Amino acid sequence: MLLFGHRFIESESFYHISDIDDIAHTPPSSKLYLAFHEDNLDIINYLQKNSISFALNVQNIRELIYASALGAHYILVPKSLAKTAQNIAENYLFDSKILVHIEDEEEIEELALLGVDGALFAEAIVKIS
Repeated sequence: MLLFGHRFIESESFYHISDIDDIAHTPPSSKLYLAFHEDNLDIINYLQKNSISFALNVQNIRELIYASALGAHYILVPKSLAKTAQNIAENYLFDSKILVHIEDEEEIEELALLGVDGALFAEAIVKIS
């Protein structure tokens, strides 16, 4: 299970961007994070075309499918969607890893029992503005 931002485990950060210009303010080879939204398609296409690792935050199954098709390396889903998203990812052999944003380490066990690829703590997200 992947754990990002846990206090015991060293991990890479995700840099939350809101436009293409924000990319210049991130370290080289960093993981970028943004919400899936039609308004962000220009950013997503730019990341994909430039082979930049990125995570997309999605809210439903349709967005999950889009995120995979758009080449997201990580897809963040709400906990309520975690099991379904993981099953879809395994069924369709997604290259993406399914992550769930959590606030408490007690949630790790629940996600492990659901078979989710990983968890992301808020500490792993760096806001670029």
